[in-house]
Amino acid sequence: MTLRERELTINSRSWGHMKIASRSVLTIGVFVLALSGLALGQANAGTVQSAQPAALSPAAAPQLVAPDGKNTPGADYVIGNNDMLGINVWNEPQLTQSVPVRSDGKISLPLMGEVQATGRTPLQLKDDITAKLRSYLSAPNVTVTVLQINSQKFNILGRVQRPGSYPLLATTTILDAIAEAGGFQDFAKQKEIYVLRRNPEGSESRISFNYKDVIRGRHSDENIKLKPNDTIVVP
Repeated sequence: MTLRERELTINSRSWGHMKIASRSVLTIGVFVLALSGLALGQANAGTVQSAQPAALSPAAAPQLVAPDGKNTPGADYVIGNNDMLGINVWNEPQLTQSVPVRSDGKISLPLMGEVQATGRTPLQLKDDITAKLRSYLSAPNVTVTVLQINSQKFNILGRVQRPGSYPLLATTTILDAIAEAGGFQDFAKQKEIYVLRRNPEGSESRISFNYKDVIRGRHSDENIKLKPNDTIVVP
């Protein structure tokens, strides 16, 4: 082999070694970059997790949802048997619950036992519960809400869209009741409506109501407020 051929052979081998070394360096660089990216991703994930809000404390009591304004009784509403009440004690989840008024007029609550509810307004019952809780809590914050009225109802029968029994609020009039029942069916005798009301002595009164006159502004005194167990008849 000539001297020139030997030099070419040596140079060729050297170039091959250089290519292998370059590939090795490139592979190591890519591996290092991959590890760096993985570490950065984990660090970012940890940052995102730490930025998430902490879970709500168990002491944050769930608030019972009050009924909408349409079905919310007034402040002078008197609680009756079978009504559903929401008792909310701020920051005391074990005392916050919905409870039915039993047939004996009482409700059962933790710590307090039985509490008289029938015959009391929500504000009066709130004061009663607050007074009982002062033996256990330094400053109890109590809210009483009527979630469902089951004790006081009126009936509407005859040619209305949805005859039946409906909860009675303190301000419900005959016009309110007709609207609650969906209005009249065809051929309803709107001038001959009447209310049947049971008197304390057991007799029954019949109260006339002329819808046509009332909506025209005449005899507005006929649009009386209903009482518990009144029955409206639409012929």
